[in-house]
Amino acid sequence: MGLLSKKNKPSQKAYAVVTGAGSGIGRSFALELAKRGGDVICADIDLSSAQETVDLIQSMTSTSAYAVHCDVGLKESVHALAEQAEQLLGHPVTLLINNAGVGLGSKFDEVSLEDWRWCMHVNLWGVIHGCHYFVPKFKQQGFGAIINVASAAGYTAAPEMTAYNVTKSSVLALSETLASELHAYNIAVNVLCPTLVPTNIMKNGRLPSRYSGLADKLLMNHAFTTSDAVVKKTLNRLDAGKLYTIPQPDAKLFWWMKRASPSLYVKLLGLGYPLFNQITK
Repeated sequence: MGLLSKKNKPSQKAYAVVTGAGSGIGRSFALELAKRGGDVICADIDLSSAQETVDLIQSMTSTSAYAVHCDVGLKESVHALAEQAEQLLGHPVTLLINNAGVGLGSKFDEVSLEDWRWCMHVNLWGVIHGCHYFVPKFKQQGFGAIINVASAAGYTAAPEMTAYNVTKSSVLALSETLASELHAYNIAVNVLCPTLVPTNIMKNGRLPSRYSGLADKLLMNHAFTTSDAVVKKTLNRLDAGKLYTIPQPDAKLFWWMKRASPSLYVKLLGLGYPLFNQITK
C-alpha cells in the first residue's frame, strides 16, 4: 500500500479497520487489503459474516485478520472498536474504511421517522463515529488515511430515495471538509460514490413492495462494475492522493450533468419521474 507515512513516503503495510466487512464492498475492501499485504480488522454488526471474511482472508494469505462485532450507529461500540483494533493489530491503525450502510427507498411522505432514524443511525452516524474516534489517533501519530463509502445518490438526488440521499450527501460533505482540515496533518481522505454495485444493500434494505424484483433486475442488467473492481480503483486513487472515486460511467455522467446545470438537472429528474412511476407499478 502507498499510504503516507510520517516521512511522506509510501509505507509497506496497511493496518486497516473496515466496517460492514461481512459482505459486499466491505468484504471486497478487506480481501483486497489482505492481498496487498495489509492486516485487517473486519467489523460488522453480524459477527458471523465478519468471521466468514476473516476465514476467506486466512485461506488465501498469511496476513492477520480479526472479526469484531460493531454497531457503527452506537458511539460506545465504535469507541470500543477503535481501542480493540490497535490491541489486536499490535500496531496503530493507519487506514479507516467507513463502509457500513443500509438502503432505504420510498416517497418522502411514506417514510416513517423510525426509518429515517434507522438509516441515519448507520449511514451517517456510523461515518461520524468512525471519524470521531480515529481522526485524533491519526493526528497524534502524524499520518493516516480515511475512505468514506458514500454513493452517487449523494449528488444525484433521485426521487423516492430521500433519506438515503440525505445520508450519503452528508457523508460526501463530511469527506470534503475533512480533506481540507486534515491535509496539513498528512491524513489522506477519499470518498467513494458508486451507482449500482452488486451487493446485498438493496436486498437487505427497506424498500416498498412495488420495488419487488426491480432491484435484482437493475443489478443484473445495469451494474457496470463489481465490488472488487470498485475497491481496487478506490485504493489506487487513495494512494494517488485523489479525493473522489466515481467508478462507473453513469456515475460520472450524473456528476458532470449536475455540475454543468444544477437547475436543468433537477428539471430533467422531475420530467422523468412519471416514467419511473409507470415502470414500478
